[in-house]
Amino acid sequence: MVSAVARPPAAASKEALEYFSKLLEFETDCWDTHHAITNDRKDFVLMDVRGEELFASGHLPSSINLPHSRMNKASLASFSEDTLFVVYCAGPHCNGADKAAIKLAKLGRPVKKMIGGVTGWIDEGFELAT
Repeated sequence: MVSAVARPPAAASKEALEYFSKLLEFETDCWDTHHAITNDRKDFVLMDVRGEELFASGHLPSSINLPHSRMNKASLASFSEDTLFVVYCAGPHCNGADKAAIKLAKLGRPVKKMIGGVTGWIDEGFELAT
């Protein structure tokens, strides 16, 4: 008897390689973000896209706050056009980071989503800043 996991067969290795390699062009994770921050390798702007109150109650170190509803050409004017933005929101139950990534992409800005958001950051054992 075949399980529900194996019932649809796995993609060919070549297709899996292409898919997962492409996925990393769109996403990063809490661990890699933390490593970049703590090892002076932060070559991106970490952007918390939640509301101001949530940001004030705890956010990732070195992040800035710009709710996705306020993203526009003017609010990004102080950043060079090639700035990579890494966006995050509350966690897997929140689509604010996806909405922010769409806005940034529409504005022609490089963007990645940090999967896991604040929930993932805490789950990894990392501290929030206030």
